[in-house]
Amino acid sequence: MLPRVILHNAVSLDGRMDWFTPDIGLFYELTSHWKEDATLAGSNTIFNPDEAHADEPEASHQPSKGAPQDTRPLLAVPDSRGRVRNWRWLRSQPYWRETVALCSRSTPKEHLEYLDSIPVDCVISGDDRVDLRGALEELNRRYGVKLIRVDSGGTLNGVLLRAGLVDEVSVLIHPSLVGGSTPRTLFRATDLASPERVIRLKLSHCEQLSGDVVWLRYAVLRD
Repeated sequence: MLPRVILHNAVSLDGRMDWFTPDIGLFYELTSHWKEDATLAGSNTIFNPDEAHADEPEASHQPSKGAPQDTRPLLAVPDSRGRVRNWRWLRSQPYWRETVALCSRSTPKEHLEYLDSIPVDCVISGDDRVDLRGALEELNRRYGVKLIRVDSGGTLNGVLLRAGLVDEVSVLIHPSLVGGSTPRTLFRATDLASPERVIRLKLSHCEQLSGDVVWLRYAVLRD
């Protein structure tokens, strides 16, 4: 079964995700509305070149499994290329009860061995890239994940939207205009050749918050 997937992003009035200063406290305060079972974060969001080799295997290390009553979400990261190497640090953060790497059959064997040595649980789905539909279904089957909040930039958002995997889009619009000819937006994907694949939305919530931030929530309409 596919979990329900919610995109939650902060943008400027012209849709950019860079250069302006979002209200991070407000952004994460609103996530309590969903009580997510898992947070899906793109490797571009998680990856830090300075920490690329921060984790070295330790034979005595054991995974810090959350207690059965631990209600914190999982952290799942699609990382087919095996770039994320700071899993131990990620797992030490207080936001998640456990971490899961989403890989593909093209993920380097050395990286899969590294994940096993940390150890970090791994879902393998897809050939050249992570098959997100299959990976999300496996998160539901293996962990009982029913609701996922995506905490990522436009690239992962774009893959999920183009694949028809998103159920809701939540946007905090900040009172800023950034401009530019190469914008970082919440939906990055190849240009359409026709209007048939335009994603239609239905407004479900509109609220003015502190600092003149407007919170919009949309249901994704299915054909």
